[in-house]
Amino acid sequence: MAYKTLFSVITDTALAGPVLDQATAMAAAWDAHLDVLCMGLDRTQTGFYYAGANAMILQETITRAQEEAREVEVFVKDILGRSDVRWSLDSGVAQLADMGRHVAQRARFSDLAILPKPYGDKRGVELEPILESAMFDGATPVLMVPEAGQVMTNPKRIVLAWNESDEALAAARAALPLLKQADLVRIVVIDPPVHSPTRSDPGGLLSQYLSRHNVPCEIDVLSKTLPRVSDILMRHAADTEADMIVMGAYGHSRFREAILGGATRNMLENATIPVFLAH
Repeated sequence: MAYKTLFSVITDTALAGPVLDQATAMAAAWDAHLDVLCMGLDRTQTGFYYAGANAMILQETITRAQEEAREVEVFVKDILGRSDVRWSLDSGVAQLADMGRHVAQRARFSDLAILPKPYGDKRGVELEPILESAMFDGATPVLMVPEAGQVMTNPKRIVLAWNESDEALAAARAALPLLKQADLVRIVVIDPPVHSPTRSDPGGLLSQYLSRHNVPCEIDVLSKTLPRVSDILMRHAADTEADMIVMGAYGHSRFREAILGGATRNMLENATIPVFLAH
């Protein structure tokens, strides 16, 4: 298995550089095709604009979104045109509530989505639903790229978060192409359940599974010494000089304000190295 179709969504030129650098580097390393969707956000829906706005003002917001999309498209074409990878580009305008449909439609036919960090200063409200749509609706693993750091193509030290959940197993399977190239994968188990059937050997079955794929791995059992699991994982990643974190993505009902679970959200807010997520 290899990643042969990579996918990314760009809505802001200020955040595009690290994402495109990572995407083109991985496309070159994996001999993959890179699909990029350049989007402008139409802010005329409820919550973005006031009731009773006349047609001229509404048209102005659509025109502005189209200009944003064109600006992003020109920026992306310039970067991709200077690369040696196979790529294709599409652009358009969508309202926030409808943006996920366009993202999911393209993400579901890709092997990996490479997206910017959705939280932080000067980040648009569209970044979180884009990531959610790719992962939950498009059923595609996501590599979240932080705003700073070196381009990663073949991570040598990987932290793999493990809690026996379906999401964690899905992430491990989706990340196999990367795990197989690592020098060491650390399976991190935090406070194994007392009554778990694997209590005497936490992470043992996963280690066996990965070893049969020729993945070199060790098991690190940690105590929950910090309030948030994400903080423990990030501290351990820093202590072991990890290049990437792999973890399952946990979500809530669509009827809630946010779909991402607390551990996933905290990791995406604070991570300083790439995070590989799958649901």
